[in-house]
Amino acid sequence: MEYEFVHDAITGEARALFSLEHEVIGPWIEVEVGRNVTKINDLLSAIDGISTGKSHELLITGSEYSITLSKDEVSIQTNVSMNGSLDEHGEGLSDMLTDDHIHLDENEIAGCGLDDFNALLLSWREFISGLR
Repeated sequence: MEYEFVHDAITGEARALFSLEHEVIGPWIEVEVGRNVTKINDLLSAIDGISTGKSHELLITGSEYSITLSKDEVSIQTNVSMNGSLDEHGEGLSDMLTDDHIHLDENEIAGCGLDDFNALLLSWREFISGLR
């Protein structure tokens, strides 16, 4: 998994840029975690619980993205992809927008190993701590 963290000097925001196959992880970490070290620590604790067998699987649904942690893999996806083709009012999108030939978001799900995800969270925590 290739990624880079950057500090946007104009907005002051921390950005996470990922390779194409893991692209959805960037917005997930920016939107659902951001600079909240407590959330990072909670995720790291959840990973530890799964690694030691205290938990088998955990689904965390955020405002825009959901993450599933299991012993073998971490999966991050947009909530829209989990809920099918519903708009913000819970109504179906028009047939024209859901046609198999039109892809609203080709990279709405990404996965990686639990160890890689743990290392990612540690790196993000270190990066955002240096921005304060």
